Amino acid sequence: MSGGSAEGIDFRDEDWYGDDLGSATFHRCTFTDLDLSEVTTSGAVFHECSFQNCQFDGSEHRNTAFIASDFSRTSFTKALFEECKLNGSVFSGCTFRSLRVAGGQWRGVVAREADLSRLNLSDVDLRESDLSSSRLTDTVLRNARLDGAQLWETSLSGADLRGASLQGVDLSAARLRHTHLDVSGALLLAEQHGARVVSDD
Repeated sequence: MSGGSAEGIDFRDEDWYGDDLGSATFHRCTFTDLDLSEVTTSGAVFHECSFQNCQFDGSEHRNTAFIASDFSRTSFTKALFEECKLNGSVFSGCTFRSLRVAGGQWRGVVAREADLSRLNLSDVDLRESDLSSSRLTDTVLRNARLDGAQLWETSLSGADLRGASLQGVDLSAARLRHTHLDVSGALLLAEQHGARVVSDD
């Protein structure tokens, strides 16, 4: 249905493997047990949609929006999100192994307890996202926007936060081990641990 539109439809047990959805628009649709592997989209919009037990493995999405959508027990193994918008979407029990992300807006995303280890999330807008108790071990977050993000008990072991904006972020609530920080990040962490940072002047 490349370029088509659907509203309020319940899709169940369908095989969309390799389909090109183009710039299709879906509003308040439910997708249950769908095989969306190798699917491609370009400029598509999914608004307030629900995905349950779906497969997005190897799919490629460019300039596509998944706004205020819910993903449960869904796999994104080796999927590509290039300059996509996922603002306000919620992920629970999902698999992100080898997910490829190139820029985009993930503002307000909720991904508690998610395993986002070893992903490259450089330059992604993650402002006000909730990544509590998630695993970002060895994840690259260079120049990402994390202002206002919740990182309570989040594992950032080996993560690269150089150049990331961290205004309003409580780094002391995260688990840091061999985490790469630039000067501004290190100063923020020191202040949150009670250190008094003064200049040499």
